[in-house]
Amino acid sequence: VYQPLMQLSGILFSLLGWVLSCLTTYLPQWKNLNLELNELEIWTMGLWQACVVQEEGGMQCKDFDSFLALPPELRISRILMFFSNGSGLLGLLLSGFGLDCLKIGERQQELKKRLLLLGGMLFWISGITAIVPVSWVAHSTVQEFWDENIPDIVPRWDFGEALFVGWLAGFCLILGGSLLNCTICSTEVHLSSVHYAVAEQQDQCQHL
Repeated sequence: VYQPLMQLSGILFSLLGWVLSCLTTYLPQWKNLNLELNELEIWTMGLWQACVVQEEGGMQCKDFDSFLALPPELRISRILMFFSNGSGLLGLLLSGFGLDCLKIGERQQELKKRLLLLGGMLFWISGITAIVPVSWVAHSTVQEFWDENIPDIVPRWDFGEALFVGWLAGFCLILGGSLLNCTICSTEVHLSSVHYAVAEQQDQCQHL
């Protein structure tokens, strides 16, 4: 009873993490900047564009002209987030076919277990590669914020909402992958105990 429930929970957490990871990739709020001289405007920066949000509710964005002109943390973050999204999608496809509630391949239990294990590992990879770029951008933002070489009058970038979404995405993906792999471990323990009980019973019969 618990195993299909754990598998379903693992898939749902992983699906949520993957959706949030895709959302993080395209959100323009990786960094926020409040201008003290003009508090009616908030500047934001993402992996693809910089935007200005005005108090009236208008939002204007401009795409970055060149990939090579970006700061290194944003360049690497683009690549890692794409990798996270790709491995998460592949994990969903593989682990989906490995679920016990799916009737396809019922007689190939070993194959289904391997698909679940591979899917769980891909979710771990996807979760880690989602956490690394947002943590890197957060670290560089903190360093710039407390940099004593920059005059106090110069506005500083702060954490954007996309960083928190990215951390949540990574946590959900790792939790989902862990739940899927736990179901495989519990299955193997259960099967080994059954084999041991059968073997013990056969020994008793032989002695009789």
